[in-house]
Amino acid sequence: MNLSLCTISFRHQLISIEQVADWARAQQFHGLELWGIHARNLAQQPEYDEQWLASFGLYTAMISDYLPLDGDPHQAKAKAGILCECASHWGTRKIRSFAGQLASNAVSPEQRKAMVRRLQQLCDQLADYGCELLIETHPNTLADTAASTRQLLQEVDHPSLKLNFDVLHLWEAGDDPLTVYQEFKPFIKHFHLKNIRERHLLPIFSPANVYSPAGVRDGMVSLFDGEFDYSTFLTHLATDIDMEASLEWFGTHVKEVLKQDRERITRLVQPTNAKTFLQARAVPV
Repeated sequence: MNLSLCTISFRHQLISIEQVADWARAQQFHGLELWGIHARNLAQQPEYDEQWLASFGLYTAMISDYLPLDGDPHQAKAKAGILCECASHWGTRKIRSFAGQLASNAVSPEQRKAMVRRLQQLCDQLADYGCELLIETHPNTLADTAASTRQLLQEVDHPSLKLNFDVLHLWEAGDDPLTVYQEFKPFIKHFHLKNIRERHLLPIFSPANVYSPAGVRDGMVSLFDGEFDYSTFLTHLATDIDMEASLEWFGTHVKEVLKQDRERITRLVQPTNAKTFLQARAVPV
């Protein structure tokens, strides 16, 4: 498993990208998932790029931003172009976005058709740059349930449309993440991993609360201390040695929690990965 941290975790801290990269290297993370605004602004300083990050032994796992599925199509196209150039600058093919800002059960058939058309156009544009559009499974979007996500993949029907599999949000929707993973595996290019102390606290992950410096953080817990059972989930996925995931931590004590979760994930998946590696080479285990 390649494990990254998200620069959005440090959104309310006065900390430089050098400090983030140096700390990520020290904690044996493989890469950084760059928040869009971070990726775009840093790219304006030519010393920060793919090679600079590689000097820390890190890579850009993904750029996470937000492409509009309604409104002016020219603005959406312009932003997509900027993100594609940014992805090239940082050496990644993966651009994450949301499938709109409305729950799937609140969208009219006409609205859904228009959003699907916009997604098809964006996928065409990203494909020209060699990029992929990763739609995140997330509440209040067209990918807020397994059923709507399945429908969306069928409707858009584009080889550049992939999934950022947010485990907790699918569980929030009432789906079984492990079952959904098995079905959607060909489309999954990345995972977001986070947890909650109790199910009824899930609304604290709403974007408005997450982005606010005064937002509520109580209930955001370490990956293995929450209500969703990540030990079982990750054990089942541990044989997927090419799996790429990010620890999406929005709470306080950023370094302490990320360090703890990275270490616990490593202890959990390393024995299985080692066995899989040896089995692939017909070595008795």
